[in-house]
Amino acid sequence: MDLIPDPLRSWPAPRAAEAFPLDEETAVAAGPGTEGVAHWLRTTVGAATGLPLLPDAGVGQDAGAGPGDNLIVLGISEDLARERGPEGYRITVGTEAVRIDGGSAAGVFWAAQTLRQLLGPDAFRAAPLGTGRHWSVPLTVIEDAPRFAWRGMMLDVSRHFTPKDDILRWLDLLAAHKLNVFHFHLTDDQGWRVEIKSRPRLTEVGAWRARTKWGHRASDLWDERPHGGYYTQDDIREIVAYAAALHISVVPEIEIPGHSQAAIAAYPELGNTDVIDTTSLTVWDTWGVNDNVLAPTDNTLRFYEDVFTEILDLFPPDTSPFIHVGGDECPKDQWKRSPAAQARIRELGLAGEDELQSWFIRHFDRWLAARGRRLIGWDEILEGGLAPGAAVSSWRGYAGGIAAARAGHDVVMCPEQHVYLDHRQAPGDDEPMPIGYVRTLEDVYRFEPVPPRLTEEEAAHVLGTQANVWTEVMQDRSRVDYQVFPRLAAFAEVAWSALPAPGERDFADFEQRMTEHYRRLDALGVAYRPPGGPLPWQRRPGVAGRPLKGAPPQI
Repeated sequence: MDLIPDPLRSWPAPRAAEAFPLDEETAVAAGPGTEGVAHWLRTTVGAATGLPLLPDAGVGQDAGAGPGDNLIVLGISEDLARERGPEGYRITVGTEAVRIDGGSAAGVFWAAQTLRQLLGPDAFRAAPLGTGRHWSVPLTVIEDAPRFAWRGMMLDVSRHFTPKDDILRWLDLLAAHKLNVFHFHLTDDQGWRVEIKSRPRLTEVGAWRARTKWGHRASDLWDERPHGGYYTQDDIREIVAYAAALHISVVPEIEIPGHSQAAIAAYPELGNTDVIDTTSLTVWDTWGVNDNVLAPTDNTLRFYEDVFTEILDLFPPDTSPFIHVGGDECPKDQWKRSPAAQARIRELGLAGEDELQSWFIRHFDRWLAARGRRLIGWDEILEGGLAPGAAVSSWRGYAGGIAAARAGHDVVMCPEQHVYLDHRQAPGDDEPMPIGYVRTLEDVYRFEPVPPRLTEEEAAHVLGTQANVWTEVMQDRSRVDYQVFPRLAAFAEVAWSALPAPGERDFADFEQRMTEHYRRLDALGVAYRPPGGPLPWQRRPGVAGRPLKGAPPQI
């Protein structure tokens, strides 16, 4: 059946040579709680097939009963929830009906994604290719459930802005791969991308830069065009609602106390004014780690409390229980030279600048917890003491995640050596703007999120895993597509499927299933990297990258 991710169990139904036909009379019987999935089937699969997939009036509230003829029956099963968890599902395809049961509406939705794959690549198009097409689903039984509850992708929209419609497209692509967390990196030195009405200069000034480094920061090339953009609050509400309909959680990230030059350019009083002239700062136009960090003042705390107040309103708790505060790559030089920062260290009785960063994080951990949210940050929040209740995105390797899990903190494993999709996909000069170590499709497929050094109790703190997409050298949608796909398909299987140990995984089987999946990506208009290497228009000759040689270190 060439499904991706590979399901837990599948077997042919009796009379497997036959199939269930979909036609103009096929109806969808939605049991209680599954109406949203029925709507998705009609608007997405219905659009591709040209079939109405109308509601079935004869089943209605009795969708848990046995199906009639020519139906797709959707239902939520408490027994299945106990057996496979809320995201588990079972599909039974017979000659007269398709029966989909899920442990929750989310489980039913992931089953609908599988049903779409069973219909063939053309089911991923936006409109039917013509009249007279016969659609059918092979007779089968599939039982499935995810390995991890957190199956995510982070998209950096600060370095290069991603328009709202492309964000909605990314949510569709995540759902098609059964990924259920969208980490929305909204602020950084190079741009502030979310409207904050109490602080309008964050987008009036902070969302725009005069020019942009072209390629790696060592490149001599510049794109002299102004670059920027931001999401209005209504844009954010639309994105969050769209994600919720796809059973995707959104994790907004507002960076503190580092990666904050765009905010300081908009409001210079946020910076260390006793060290540098912060009024001279502009939104940063190049890449790397920036020395301009937030000042540890009460004014800064109140400012960001106001910011987070609006963020919590835009990202409600049912869709966004976690709020990401960054916390990474915060140089301490300005704090070391700042009389005000040193006075704050003495006032608080801190041991030094690392504990000052921890004080920042702990403040917002308490602030968010008091409002029913959980703080999550990059693994640098471990430095100077981990905030109680905080979760960790372990990006510099496994070590931060291991330390956090052993201390009883929840972890999302996203080590850059394995799942940073900005890293190049192959050696050689043809890869566009090559960054980092070579991470092939097979390398990603053999990534294991849970380090074997963790005990069973410690491993229970690994919420899941996430692939990260930093966009310094991805200027537009086609560049992001190229870097992300096909590797995101391999990552999705790692996050969802119960795979054996990395060395025992059947990559040849996965590669064979990818043959069909490339056709799905073609239908979706994804500009992925072909197996044979980049197409001529995907190359960027003469633009410097930063390729690193050899295998990545295992940290």
